[in-house]
Amino acid sequence: MQALLLSRSKPCPVGKQRALADSCYLILIGLIVYPSLIPAEVQRRLLDQLLHRDLANPTHKTNLHLHYYVPYPMSTAGFEVGANSSDTSFFLTEQQDRLEPKNPALHKPITIKQMLEKKLRWVTLGGQYDWTAKMYPNEVPPAFPQDISTLLRGLFPTVDAQAAIVNFYSPGDTLSMHRDVSEECDRDLISISIGCDGLFVIGNETGTELATIRLRSGDAVLMGADSRFAWHGVPKILSDTCPKRLGDWPASEEQSEFDGWAGWMQNKRINLNVRQMRSQPHQYADLEVDNRRSSPRMYEPERAGDKT
Repeated sequence: MQALLLSRSKPCPVGKQRALADSCYLILIGLIVYPSLIPAEVQRRLLDQLLHRDLANPTHKTNLHLHYYVPYPMSTAGFEVGANSSDTSFFLTEQQDRLEPKNPALHKPITIKQMLEKKLRWVTLGGQYDWTAKMYPNEVPPAFPQDISTLLRGLFPTVDAQAAIVNFYSPGDTLSMHRDVSEECDRDLISISIGCDGLFVIGNETGTELATIRLRSGDAVLMGADSRFAWHGVPKILSDTCPKRLGDWPASEEQSEFDGWAGWMQNKRINLNVRQMRSQPHQYADLEVDNRRSSPRMYEPERAGDKT
């Protein structure tokens, strides 16, 4: 496989942005872009696992839990590795079924269709990041999906997949510039793109050098060394760029039960962001928590005009 390694061999002019498509202009040591690393059939399988099985597992929190009662398709008894991932899916529920708000004075009910088409922003796997406290909770996290962990370990053996956030983007959504500094170790970050193209911006610690990379479906990014704590974000999703082989997901000739959702992926970008929380196993009851850190560490996609 071909990897594009970002180094300081060609320094970027101060304050200037450089666009990257299939070539790479290098500004940070340790940022590696792997074009088309994930084959199409594996991308479809990842969508099955992440959006059928793992999204339907109530131990994996979403952005909706704070304000809504989420009606799950079935209990956690069906989430063992090897189970048919499509048996535990929101895509099998009635599209007009509703999520009721916890505070009706502030939020209106939404349907499953609204949830999956626009309102769902993220779901967390493994370590469940606390967006209010800006830290990982001092409790034993849900197990990270073993099959996905095995896949990632084969590709990136230096990273132990302990936590992930799956971001859901549509055209018009963005991700603010931020740094990922909540983890208690400096192991590399892994990012895998599925669906529409997205523009990925990354800069140095001072913000004087920026690069913009167009990430396509199947691309993977590894952020290590100088890039591990670099500022980065997603300013734009490019509409109508999802590969045809994925555009009809979750519908397929073999799974006619999803025909009502055919085309759901055509204007979606799914981003799997994986990280290692800690270098060594911890006794969670004895773990000391440092609450002195106050800067934001992880950001969810932003949607203009979303007031749900």
